[in-house]
Amino acid sequence: MLKIKSILLIFLFVSSMSFAADGLIRLKSCHSVKQTTKNLLKVLEKKGMTVFKVINHKKGAKKVGKKLRPTTVIIFGNPKVGTPLMQCSQTAAIDLPQKALIYKDASGQVWYAYNNPHYLVSRHNIKGCEKPLAKITNALANFAKAATK
Repeated sequence: MLKIKSILLIFLFVSSMSFAADGLIRLKSCHSVKQTTKNLLKVLEKKGMTVFKVINHKKGAKKVGKKLRPTTVIIFGNPKVGTPLMQCSQTAAIDLPQKALIYKDASGQVWYAYNNPHYLVSRHNIKGCEKPLAKITNALANFAKAATK
């Protein structure tokens, strides 16, 4: 019975996430784009992360007379964690600092997406960086959960 419950819990967790070959991890949000963004900013501040930029693409589109569903990108990071990754492979810097994409799709569902750290390992041929990668993977998953639930 315990095995069935474990399998069910894993299924429910994985079904709320979408892993794609494009290197993104996507989670459904229970909130609007605005609230998901606020939730993420709050947890990033609490964890001492540096928020470099919040980009509201919908506002940018409006400035040029175009329409776009709510789409926000938050650029954030921490040199204590990112620097060791770049020391393992300097080209990883092109994907750092971290980014979170929060958007509403055509059906009205709000999504939270971010780069899968393991995809970056493959993309940048990163070797010998298991400890920082584990930290990054765990932190990004926790930030996503805090923002979307």
